[in-house]
Amino acid sequence: MSNTATDPGVRYRPLRFGVTRAVLRDGAGGVRYLRAEQPLEPYARRITDRFLHWVETTPERSFMARRERLADGSTGDWQHISYRQAMEAGRAVGQALLDRGLGPERPVAILCENGLEHAMLAIGCLMVGVPYCPVSPPYATVSVDYDKLRHVLQTMTPGLVFVPDVERYGKAVLATVPTDVEVVAVGGPIPGRKTTAWDDLLKTRPTPAVEAAMAKTGPDTITKFLFTSGSTKLPKAVVNTHGMWCANQQQMRQSMPVLAEEPPVLVDWLPWNHTFGGNHNVGLVIYNGGTLYIDDGKPTPALMGETLRNLREIAPTVYFNVPTGFEAIAHAMKADPVLRRNLLSRVRMFFYSGAALAQPIWDLLAEAQEAEIGERIVMGTGLGMTESSPFAIFVTSPDVKSGYLGLPCPGMELKLVPVDGKTEVRYKGPNVTPGYWRSPESTAEAFDEEGFFCTGDAVLWIDDSDPHKGLKFDGRIAEDFKLATGTFVSVGPLRAKIIAAGAPWIQDAVLTGINRKEVGALVFPAPGIRKLAGLPDSASLQQVVESAPVQAHLQQVLDELAAQGTGSANRVARLHLMHEAPSIDKGEVTDKGSINQRAVLKHREAMVQDFHEDRLPFTLRPTRARA
Repeated sequence: MSNTATDPGVRYRPLRFGVTRAVLRDGAGGVRYLRAEQPLEPYARRITDRFLHWVETTPERSFMARRERLADGSTGDWQHISYRQAMEAGRAVGQALLDRGLGPERPVAILCENGLEHAMLAIGCLMVGVPYCPVSPPYATVSVDYDKLRHVLQTMTPGLVFVPDVERYGKAVLATVPTDVEVVAVGGPIPGRKTTAWDDLLKTRPTPAVEAAMAKTGPDTITKFLFTSGSTKLPKAVVNTHGMWCANQQQMRQSMPVLAEEPPVLVDWLPWNHTFGGNHNVGLVIYNGGTLYIDDGKPTPALMGETLRNLREIAPTVYFNVPTGFEAIAHAMKADPVLRRNLLSRVRMFFYSGAALAQPIWDLLAEAQEAEIGERIVMGTGLGMTESSPFAIFVTSPDVKSGYLGLPCPGMELKLVPVDGKTEVRYKGPNVTPGYWRSPESTAEAFDEEGFFCTGDAVLWIDDSDPHKGLKFDGRIAEDFKLATGTFVSVGPLRAKIIAAGAPWIQDAVLTGINRKEVGALVFPAPGIRKLAGLPDSASLQQVVESAPVQAHLQQVLDELAAQGTGSANRVARLHLMHEAPSIDKGEVTDKGSINQRAVLKHREAMVQDFHEDRLPFTLRPTRARA
């Protein structure tokens, strides 16, 4: 539980760690089992129990807030809903859902971004036991063929679909939602489609049937379906239950005691159709009686300004983001004293997930923190997935480095299994899903003979001689591949090395070379790479990535990477900077910005072949021999 770093010159803002010791036992065939020494404490049966606790004890506390949408597309003042108001809206909506006979076979599909209406509809579903599914908005607003949206709706067979903006979502609704499925919308009807107004649901008069329906819910009641991102296969619907969600929130509370020390305040953009935003962050607010300020920003050049505006105004107690978000914040804090002062005023912990955080970004953040408050903020991280609700593994001390994961949360057991020269981590615990909705084959494939969920994630010990320090990430087993020499390429660590070497101009990289003699890297540039090119905003991305300054810098990065390689499996022998964004329709990227290695390789097979056969223009090769 110490907050003292190994480096005696580094001071951290105090933060307790709940799990610092582990129990390790050996099994047959090199298998090992790892669990936290700390047991899981009792937890709520239903997430609604925690919500109603705060309704009773702090009814006027702000539950959620979002800036008002103005006619010109900008945002205005914060609009709040209290715990009491959310409960009243939830009872009305819950009654409307009961009136329509909705349930697991005819759930609610929420086709929209994070928002107050989204939150109230979800509360209504939770109260009366009607599952809901937050659908990825890009499936309707970015996709051109709607294949994934159509698949989601066909898998769920919803009885009601909610959209917040008929102008943005109307075309997708007309193309994918069956005519016998009710559509509820904000802002008027969809032309050519019968539409129910959102206000009509809010005006429904609740009856004792709401409380009766809630009384019938329990730990095994389905709360929501969250779809996996999908890669070479279509997304699967992960079943989430009250028991899973509550167990995981208690596991988080014990692993991160800061959540229980004061009601958490979040400023958060992470999408609710992902488990990080929708289960982890919304859940910790409900479970611990906090307040969530919905951030309409995002770590992109067009939207990052909104995030920075919000962080200048609202001081979070804990702050979650992905590496690209922390990178933008780190750079902004250098020249923005108001941002530094407010963001760092009371935050107890930063937390990142989704990709590796490059060392230069850690250094920038530490520099700003020490200059402003004289100490550093712990950067927490770990490992989890949709199927584990998602929290599974968390760091055990302030001494965090990129790739560190830590120890399993209380009540969860890890199974460490040798697979193709690596160690796969598998999960068992009350936070793990019972399976995939309407997909018994996929469910059976996901669990091993002992009932452990097979994650496909590979891990290593941080310190082979000290299991209490926990684990570190070693890539995805399914992403690893063999060269023609028979040597395995460990994709995760090498990809992280490329991103770190190219920071801040590289956002992600896809490794190539399956059954070939050498490793290549298709690199996706970070949004800020235009600064490096020195070209006007009117220049195309192709002009930017092919500019002399960019190519020269990438050549230097490649030379450094090649010099560090000790063999063909960890030496990058060729590199190409992409000028075409990854496709969400093809599953190459999620709406959170994560690149899917397998999908990129599958859908760009011809490009990869040209790349390795020297037919792809602007392919870089190392200019000096390996050191």
